[in-house]
Amino acid sequence: MIHAHFSGRLVMLGFGSIGQGVLPLILRHIDLPRERITIVTAEERGRAVAEEYGIRFVIEPATRANYRDLLTPLLGPGDFLLNLSVDVSSVALMRLCQELGALYLDTVVEPWAGGYTDPALTPSQRSNYAMREEAIGLREAMRSGPTSITAHGANPGLVSHFVKQALLDIARDTGAPVATPPPATDRAAWARLAQSLGVKVIHIAERDTQVSDRPKRVGEFVNTWSVEGFVGEGCQPAELGWGTHEKALPADGRRHGFGCDAAIYLLRPGASTRVRTWTPLEGPFHGFLITHNESISLADYYTVRDAGGRVLYRPTAHYAYHPCDDAVLSVHELAGKNWRMQPESRLMTDEITSGIDELGVLLCGHARGAYWYGSRLSIEEARRLVPHNNATSLQVTVAVLAGVIWAMENPRAGLVESDELDHARILEICRPYLGQVVGAYSDWTPLRDRARLFPEELDESDPWQFGNIRVV
Repeated sequence: MIHAHFSGRLVMLGFGSIGQGVLPLILRHIDLPRERITIVTAEERGRAVAEEYGIRFVIEPATRANYRDLLTPLLGPGDFLLNLSVDVSSVALMRLCQELGALYLDTVVEPWAGGYTDPALTPSQRSNYAMREEAIGLREAMRSGPTSITAHGANPGLVSHFVKQALLDIARDTGAPVATPPPATDRAAWARLAQSLGVKVIHIAERDTQVSDRPKRVGEFVNTWSVEGFVGEGCQPAELGWGTHEKALPADGRRHGFGCDAAIYLLRPGASTRVRTWTPLEGPFHGFLITHNESISLADYYTVRDAGGRVLYRPTAHYAYHPCDDAVLSVHELAGKNWRMQPESRLMTDEITSGIDELGVLLCGHARGAYWYGSRLSIEEARRLVPHNNATSLQVTVAVLAGVIWAMENPRAGLVESDELDHARILEICRPYLGQVVGAYSDWTPLRDRARLFPEELDESDPWQFGNIRVV
């Protein structure tokens, strides 16, 4: 199915696993001649894929010094910059696209090289919270301008649409009075819905079980998606949206002192912070609390305030991620080297032999306890559906495709976040590529089977306190 007809030029900045995986989807679902697509990337990786599809391939790293000269000849009014790069400032690129009249989408708010781990910056300054605040600070200047979608991959991105569908499912199954979904533009109505249902916690609960016929070697970081991206996020402070039901800030928790105040950070890396969560196939497990944009944007989006601006309701929101087992070993080794990257890295692709990525959202605290809604995609189905993808990458690449199509359909929306898009339209485009899309209720809580072998300090009056969810 052709979802969009596009008359402009498309520039793909960066061509790693996500770029290579989304290219066949773009050619399949967008009416866009190949000669109007240009790939600009920092390295040789991916050239064979570009040549397979007959796409112009330019090797030139985008830097703070040259990005304007590099991209300005390639972009003009009505063109599209699809930013899938690392170490290139998303804010700088969005500003450039507004000047040039071009559409824009990225999968994460990225800083210039070193921004994730610069010791000269405070933990607050190098947080996703700060990067998001800088990005959404462009909103007023970009109002009604060319559409710039910030942070729309699988997560952040697709999971925000899962949350809206999960809320509608819970409302239906509990008899809540929701005749029709609120419009995508009615943020207050969606927040009131979450409040009325009693949702206290939103986990991005993900378990990746993909395995390879090449075991991880000592001195090697192995992952099913961008190694650089995962290490960068894992070394940032652990961050989470902070709900109004929470009774006490963690001892190592800090507020930012600026911006929307929807989130806190911990004085430790996300890759060394674990939390308890649940998915239907895996059951209970410990996941890493890796910082992500959606942890902050979801908490902010679902905030209810009174007429004076006082916060009445907000859910706690955070990532709870168990990557593939080789990636867990890689993180363990990385931490043991005091967060200094291994000398070698490997992206698991053709050598994957089996496994699935179970990616969804877990909404907790409502009348039915906990509800998980999301995608179960196997490596076999991912390969059958789209070349140059594994189960993890396809959940990202199809969400990128859907965001690109939405921008083409809504070219004058200014700056928008994932939570503000039409979830029904995004899911319509994505669903054929997500494997089994399921919803499942559970009576699981983070108190289950606790204090069985050793005494623990637990708040049994409210299972959904972060102190019960965090692993200490």
